[in-house]
Amino acid sequence: MNFYKVMGDTTRIKLLVLLASEEEPLSGQELAERLGVKPPTISHHIAKLKEISAVYERREKNTVYYYLNQKALEIHHEGLFTVLSRSGKGDKSMEDQKEREQILQNFLAKDGTLKTIPAQRKKKLIIFEHIVKGLELGKKYSEKEINEHIQQFHEDYATIRREFIINHYMYREAGIYELNPREMWAK
Repeated sequence: MNFYKVMGDTTRIKLLVLLASEEEPLSGQELAERLGVKPPTISHHIAKLKEISAVYERREKNTVYYYLNQKALEIHHEGLFTVLSRSGKGDKSMEDQKEREQILQNFLAKDGTLKTIPAQRKKKLIIFEHIVKGLELGKKYSEKEINEHIQQFHEDYATIRREFIINHYMYREAGIYELNPREMWAK
């Protein structure tokens, strides 16, 4: 059976999320209770997930426990991520990606340097996100290191460094810079 057809069911997605979030494997009865469905419903959906190797089972005495098959899911993760990222958004995420690529193409030279800093906020943020991609989360940078990183893209490192702080891409304390988690970045 087609992987994406099997994954197109919300109950199956919920089952996988539940199995992924637990430290221990769960029995069919536990899954049914947590999802608020009857055990035969769980059996049906587990059978479909086993067909695509998304889950596997192990029997302990009279109880069958279900496990998430990480490796099988990793094989399909890119496609699944695409499907999940589109759910509820239609083609908006695809349009957003095309728009981002167009902005990068318009403002970046062939060698990857920034032609000009965009005046429009939305475009500016897309460019800054592109520049901070080369920095590591959790790593502390000196001001000199940040300046050198920015200079790979544009000569006005002071302005861009200031924008990184203003737009919450980075945190600065005592001349040390650290990349903020993506959720904190300006939108």
